[in-house]
Amino acid sequence: MSSDKTDLARRHFLKGVASVAAASGAAAAMPAWGGNTLSDAFADFFQAHYQRMTAEEIADTLERIERKAKRRYGVDISCANTPAKENVVFGYAINISKCRGYRDCVHACVQENNLSRDTQYIRVLEMPDGSLDLLHADHYFASEEVPREGHYYLPMQCMQCDNPPCVKACPVEATWTEPDGIVVVDYDWCIGCRYCMSACPYQARHFNWGNPKLPPEEINAKTHYLGNRPRPKGVVEKCHFCVQRTREGRQPACQEACPTGARVFGNLLDPNSEIRYVLEHKAVFRLKEELGTEPKFWYYRDA
Repeated sequence: MSSDKTDLARRHFLKGVASVAAASGAAAAMPAWGGNTLSDAFADFFQAHYQRMTAEEIADTLERIERKAKRRYGVDISCANTPAKENVVFGYAINISKCRGYRDCVHACVQENNLSRDTQYIRVLEMPDGSLDLLHADHYFASEEVPREGHYYLPMQCMQCDNPPCVKACPVEATWTEPDGIVVVDYDWCIGCRYCMSACPYQARHFNWGNPKLPPEEINAKTHYLGNRPRPKGVVEKCHFCVQRTREGRQPACQEACPTGARVFGNLLDPNSEIRYVLEHKAVFRLKEELGTEPKFWYYRDA
């Protein structure tokens, strides 16, 4: 659906909402735009797509996100809008010879990205030695000790594809690829149709069936509009390479948490980066390459 058609459909919907409110007499009682719950709710409906908002509109939106987080969780957060840097395209590689299946990366991601405690962006698969058949993977291994003999471990998350089928599937253009290669979601524009989830061959997108369950004392207060800000019920979310960290020159939380040094993250355009060294000197592979998705996520083994 084109942007013009999307905006037209949104306007028709809002016109219908306004008509119902007027008929019931609610319109006359509507408060002026401000910091209360009802005003914020109507502002959300009228909000433009992130890519088309002015600087003033973005500032208003960030303030509204911070107010809503305070109301819902009783926590003060700071929501940023740090843009992509020039001459930066992020990529990831994992040395599966070093991964031991500890899942420290999973827990760090949940904490850093304000994930509902029933949602995980990273899945660590237990694989039989010598096999790359994902149908034989154990997604829910619960061994008392890892690594388990006869197995290796394959972490999976969003592959940040150069040719992402999820983006093509979205009927309202709520997801797109940023200049630094990160596939992002405008959570306020997502309509929750889940077409993107069906299109993703890596099962990397997650739907919020309920309002996220976040312990207030564990909320990460430093957030980003396109990243780890608290998400609402009824939208799809995914890994975003910890945009709130990586656009400030830091490593993703999963990379920092890995106790074995299996994870390598960096700028693919920097010839001196560790990720470029891995791609140029290791025998790397990508999952489901035959689909033409062009993931920016590689795997390799020690020689």
